[in-house]
Amino acid sequence: MSDITDIFDTAGVRATVLAAWAASPARFREDANAEEDFALGGYHDRLIVELAQNAADAALRGGVSGRLRLTLRDGVLIAANTGAPLDSGGVEGLSTLRVSAKRDQTGTAGRFGVGFAAVVSVCDAPEIGSWASGAVRWSREQTAELVAAEPALAGVLAERGGHVPLLRLPFPADAIDVPEGFDTVVRLPLRDKTAEEAVRRMLAETSPALLLGMPALAAIEVELDGELRTVAADGWHVVSASGDFTPAQVTELFADRPTEERARPYWQVRWAVPGSGGPLPRSVPGVVHAPTPSDEPLDMPALLIASFPMATDRRHVARGPLAEFLVERAAELYVELLESLPRSPRLLDLVPGLMGKSELDAEIRRAILRRLPDAPLLPALSPPADRDGLVVAGREAAVVAGPAEFLELVAPMVPGLLPADWPPRHPALTTLGARRIDLADVIDMLSGEAVEDKGPSWWRSLYDVLPADDPEAVGALPVPLADGRLVRGPRGTLLLSDGSSLDPAVLLPLGLRVVHPEAAHPVLLRLGAAEATPRTVLEDPLTRAAVSESLDSPDAGPVAEAVLALVDAAGLVPGDAPWLSELALRGADGELYPAGELLLEQGALAAVVDLDDAPFGTAAPELVERYGPRVLAAAGVLDGFAVANDADVLLDPDECDHDLDGEDEWLDTVLDLLPDLDVPPVAPEFSAIRDLEYVTDWPAALALLTRPPLRAALAPLRVLAGGEVVEVPSYTAWWLRTHPVLGGALPTSLRVPGADALLFGLYGEAPAGLDGAALAMIGVRTTLTDLLAGHGGPEELLDLLADPERPVDRAQLRALWTALAGVEPERVAPPRAVRAVLKGEIVVADADVDEGGPVVVEAPDLLPLVADRPLVLAPFDLAESLSELLDLELAGEAVTGVVTSSGQTRPVPPQVRSLLPAAPQTYVEHETLLVDGVAAAWRFHEGVVHASGVDGLARGLAWATGQWGDRLAVAALLRDPDAVPLLLAEADLDAQGG
Repeated sequence: MSDITDIFDTAGVRATVLAAWAASPARFREDANAEEDFALGGYHDRLIVELAQNAADAALRGGVSGRLRLTLRDGVLIAANTGAPLDSGGVEGLSTLRVSAKRDQTGTAGRFGVGFAAVVSVCDAPEIGSWASGAVRWSREQTAELVAAEPALAGVLAERGGHVPLLRLPFPADAIDVPEGFDTVVRLPLRDKTAEEAVRRMLAETSPALLLGMPALAAIEVELDGELRTVAADGWHVVSASGDFTPAQVTELFADRPTEERARPYWQVRWAVPGSGGPLPRSVPGVVHAPTPSDEPLDMPALLIASFPMATDRRHVARGPLAEFLVERAAELYVELLESLPRSPRLLDLVPGLMGKSELDAEIRRAILRRLPDAPLLPALSPPADRDGLVVAGREAAVVAGPAEFLELVAPMVPGLLPADWPPRHPALTTLGARRIDLADVIDMLSGEAVEDKGPSWWRSLYDVLPADDPEAVGALPVPLADGRLVRGPRGTLLLSDGSSLDPAVLLPLGLRVVHPEAAHPVLLRLGAAEATPRTVLEDPLTRAAVSESLDSPDAGPVAEAVLALVDAAGLVPGDAPWLSELALRGADGELYPAGELLLEQGALAAVVDLDDAPFGTAAPELVERYGPRVLAAAGVLDGFAVANDADVLLDPDECDHDLDGEDEWLDTVLDLLPDLDVPPVAPEFSAIRDLEYVTDWPAALALLTRPPLRAALAPLRVLAGGEVVEVPSYTAWWLRTHPVLGGALPTSLRVPGADALLFGLYGEAPAGLDGAALAMIGVRTTLTDLLAGHGGPEELLDLLADPERPVDRAQLRALWTALAGVEPERVAPPRAVRAVLKGEIVVADADVDEGGPVVVEAPDLLPLVADRPLVLAPFDLAESLSELLDLELAGEAVTGVVTSSGQTRPVPPQVRSLLPAAPQTYVEHETLLVDGVAAAWRFHEGVVHASGVDGLARGLAWATGQWGDRLAVAALLRDPDAVPLLLAEADLDAQGG
């Protein structure tokens, strides 16, 4: 190793500097303060950065690949680097402040000549040496001794507490051991443990950012505690730009910059991102590098290294025209960086947001964002119409959420569409100006020329990959039909299932929207299409419209053919689809008829109506031969009776209309049975037999109507009224009940054979051979109880009793009055005539006469008083109920019942008490008892028994004690007292409750 004095006069420098300080102590203070500011201020934590910067500049000057090894051992930091060895200019630069030997060297990192001052923060005796040029050192201790020896400086030194500039006075040093493979070594004995810990931290923070800012430096080796770590910038993606300033630019941009900085009129900008595509490593500080780290925050997803003008502390960018110029160059280069990267969604993470962490950060972002929307960064599945390439600018791009296969199919209809792996909600896409297109809008684009060449199989492939989670978004999805049309929206279309027997060609006359078989896909069912089973096709509104219009169609045959084929395939039975009765079919006379006006010539209905009078035709023989009676009957042609089936029928005159004979009258009858409601009642299920008015053979017709399945139409109709379920007569039962269909008689005038004997004579007997339960449903009477419970039954019975032509015996009459007494009076209107007993004969008496009319007898002692009037006789305890029901007087109301004769009070014979324990003590005996002047046997009046004769006394005592049934026994007792034991024994033998 050469001696440093061979290339640099260290003694001369010391003498010169000391003389300058002695001549001007202020200069000494100035140098001391400046070095202290740099070492303790702007450069206090930049030791490793500055060592790396010097190593990079040495490599650049030496034209070699730079390598720096940093070793911390036993409190000493040793930095060995490759490159140009220490020379006189280097020593001079290290021993001066702000005088750099690199000012004419393009590409060097050091520019100010103050970086080595960073060693002062941790070391008081730094050394530097090269194997080729010797070594030089600095010593705070020796410098202090030399300064103290200068009388002019002693006072100043004392004022500064002995603090002197460390790096102004160089000393020759002993040879330093330079490791093999390196050219220069910096040796820094660290001041103390605090300094050592600071160096450890800086070594741990050493990152690839240093190397990216200093391309001449290939690697930094950090040896710490026996472990060697190599820091390299391998795998980073870097773009760079540089240039020289023209004289005019120097004048404009460097007007506010120092003179020596103007001597370096070139610029450099570099951006770097990890090659893995991930974010910046945590070890890379988020700051601007110029080219070493500054304190300017930069919260960008890439590392920026640029020759920004820096303040003297190397911490912050100096604002001004030069910085603004470099901001624009950095923005241009950032766009180039993105353009140079693979076209993957990773690019979106590199698109900066608008907000920055500092003013400079925000300016760089704004400059970048102005350029990005026009930069060709994004891969398109298909280019815009005016572009040949598949890379588009953000303004030309479109993004749609959906699977890749779907996007690839619709790409030709959506220019600039990004692939599926580009996240549609990424905020960077908005920043780039990409259009975010909803799925519904994509569906709208599938129209016109864009899809006119797409066949049914293409549409099926689209349905295979369609994102159908949002039915509303895809509600307008185009669907190709079997007839060649392309319609919007699956709703209302029909999808033929695999293996369907339906021939689309046969269905064409119906105008149905049948999906083309090659496009059929289950997703269409989820979106509203109906599976094209024979039944769904029949229920389609277009089919129903074709049926309703078929009679006016110029070519009804194909429509009939299609509908009958569907009916056959669906297995319909008569009544399943009542609306089919409108289908135009050919009659035997060659004319067109609605199916509901045609009869099967050999059918059951044809056998019970008069074909000459009924408004029916007969089905053409060829129709019967081709389709058979079952299909034609299911289509509405009348084989047996036609049934009108309906659901949720509103029982309102304006709503309930099934074209049935007398339907309005039936509805009035039903509504009369129900309470007045604000909301019309509803029949959840409605079934009625049609065409009853055309029947001429009622015995045969009733044989059909009273057997299943038609019998079900006779059952009561269940109606929801006011929140309750009420049963009312069905239409069919009502119609039969109100027409003479049983041997020319109304069903309500007849009774079931063998029915309740109490109805005998009042009702005729219905024909034998018909089901009794079915007869009951159409009004044929069965029992007195059912009659009285039914609507209008009590009035009907009273009317029959008022008909003198209907025979009724006395026992029957008493039983009928007994039953009628239990009917609520408000259910009937008072009759105009009643069946009564007059002088032992049964008569029909006018109930409206003012005098002498019928009365209801409530007590047996009144019978002599009303013997000349028709009497309604029933158990006496029912008299008041019958009086109210019939609106007739009671006998006690018709007479005064006053005893008008005189008698003598007699004791009641004691033997009577054995039979009548509650008998009174006395009674009044009359020789001839007169009541209202009429001779009577007895009278119980005002609590007193009046009697004439034994029988009268017995009756009076039995009535008075409430034991009217014992009157004959009491009479026998009075005649023969000795018969008491026998009578009591007979009483003991009476039946229980008798």
